Amino acid sequence: MLPMNKKTLIIYAIIIVVALVFIFLPDIASKEVNSASSNKTVDIQEWKTKNGIKVLYVYAPELPMLDIQAIFDAGSVRDNEQPGVASLTNALLSHGAKLGDKILTVDDISERFDSIGAQFGTSASKDNAEISLRTLTDEKWLKKAITTMQAVINNPTFDKKELERARKQRLISFESRKQSPGTIASDAFYKGLYGSHPYANPSIGTEESVKKLSRPDLINFYKKYYVAKNALVTIVGDIDKSKAESLAEQIVGQLPSGVKAASLPTVKDLTESSETHHEFPSSQTHILMGQPGIDRKDKDYFILYVANHILGGSGFGSRIVKEIREKRGLAYSSYSYFAPMLRRGPFTIGLQTSNKQTDEAMKVLKETLNDYINKGPTEKELAHSKKNITGGFPLRIDSNSDISNYLGVIGFYNLPLSYLKDFNQHIEDVTLEQIKDTIKRRIHPDKMFTVTVGTKEK
Repeated sequence: MLPMNKKTLIIYAIIIVVALVFIFLPDIASKEVNSASSNKTVDIQEWKTKNGIKVLYVYAPELPMLDIQAIFDAGSVRDNEQPGVASLTNALLSHGAKLGDKILTVDDISERFDSIGAQFGTSASKDNAEISLRTLTDEKWLKKAITTMQAVINNPTFDKKELERARKQRLISFESRKQSPGTIASDAFYKGLYGSHPYANPSIGTEESVKKLSRPDLINFYKKYYVAKNALVTIVGDIDKSKAESLAEQIVGQLPSGVKAASLPTVKDLTESSETHHEFPSSQTHILMGQPGIDRKDKDYFILYVANHILGGSGFGSRIVKEIREKRGLAYSSYSYFAPMLRRGPFTIGLQTSNKQTDEAMKVLKETLNDYINKGPTEKELAHSKKNITGGFPLRIDSNSDISNYLGVIGFYNLPLSYLKDFNQHIEDVTLEQIKDTIKRRIHPDKMFTVTVGTKEK
């Protein structure tokens, strides 16, 4: 046996070696990942199916996986006089479909995807509606996934029992929304910003309208908007272009041409500042302040992207967080962002603070915004933001699902195919003078709508 002191030294040496491995290996791995990410290029190819649907495709052979999206101009902006019909129609697509001579129930559809490890989902926002699939590319799994997706998109049944079940779930969710101060604030914020514009209404609809929606309403909406002229397909994964073309035709190639959805009305500027308060029994007050912002093709998009990153879009490095949280401790979370959409989405500044500090937080928030607009950012802030944005960008296209999501944005909003390739250069091109000029032109502190939800201090 070794003497105790020598054994102890060996144990200590082993502990030190293990510790060094744990300290340095993650750093090495991180550098390798970052290096691979920074060198990654996204080659987007485009074509149209025989019935005229645009397809965006990226070959990604790193994993035997495939991500497919079918996106339709069928968001809640198309609800018209039936709030909630777009959302409910999209949700019911996967609750029953005809495949050949067989009627698939919601359980059948779920089992078909689960049995091959595929992930399937539907969602509807204000601008659009989406059907998404992630599956293995091995033919024995792929065939079943694609034929099921094809049935859901092309032959939904809108089963009456499933409609009633979904309706009950929606009505329950409305009760839940009434207990969420964040949801109350968001709904009131959009209503205050957009008035009679379709963006004003919540995508989920209203209790009254959802109670009235019928099966024929959903079928009519589906027939009108789930057509070739409103469709887009994105494909990312380990299949070649020829196979991608074949899959696109199989999934959406049989959709009727239809009529392209009408252009949305323009969004009007606010003419003055206004505030509204909703009493809610909570210790915190939710504050949202903002105005109509920008659309996806706005010429000032990249300038405002960088400008907002400095103001409130970069977490702890932003001015709003420094003034609200770090210097005064008025809120744990505070932020600002632009949400570009088909038409001008909102520019939003938000925070949550204790009820007794609401007035002080509002005062500091407005002072911070006014100071930023009047003086603009510093050279140091601009340089730091550019480095932060461009340095983190490779990680935002590091997975197939990330790329797939970007393809959906590029395709639906008709952005250049070089959008991802040129992104960092657009950020680097932003100057201090551009930011100072643009924020004075585009952000108007004297024309802001503010909503607060909480308990007013007496």
